[in-house]
Amino acid sequence: MDLGHLKPAKGSTKNKKRRGRGEGSGNGVTAGRGHKGYHSRGGSKSRAWFEGGQMPIQRRLPKFGFNPLNKIFYQVVNLKNLVNFTAADMIDSKFLFENGLVRNERQPVKLLGDGEISIKLNIQVHAVSKSAQEKIERAGGTVTLL
Repeated sequence: MDLGHLKPAKGSTKNKKRRGRGEGSGNGVTAGRGHKGYHSRGGSKSRAWFEGGQMPIQRRLPKFGFNPLNKIFYQVVNLKNLVNFTAADMIDSKFLFENGLVRNERQPVKLLGDGEISIKLNIQVHAVSKSAQEKIERAGGTVTLL
């Protein structure tokens, strides 16, 4: 057995139709393209989005929504996710990324106050909610905004 003797499994392939090769082939004369019309002749292509001349879907559907250019999309971290860390840890976006709490190290992080915390933590984030800041300061930690 070598590469020269390889062939497809039995029944997995079919013979290609030879269109336009005479009446006896069953695909002679018009070669399966019908009579006259745009697609019967060579060079006729229709775009994937073409719907035969009816109003296309991108024009039938209304426009909606607006994406503000200056909006900041924050990655959210809750206080309950920080319970396992020690006071020696400097918690910033790089630390959160390495521990799997955020997906992107460079995208801004916002700290929210869901959960309780009793450890004295030093945290550097881009934004923080009032409740989160109060809970961290109550525990003796600090929050630095970047």
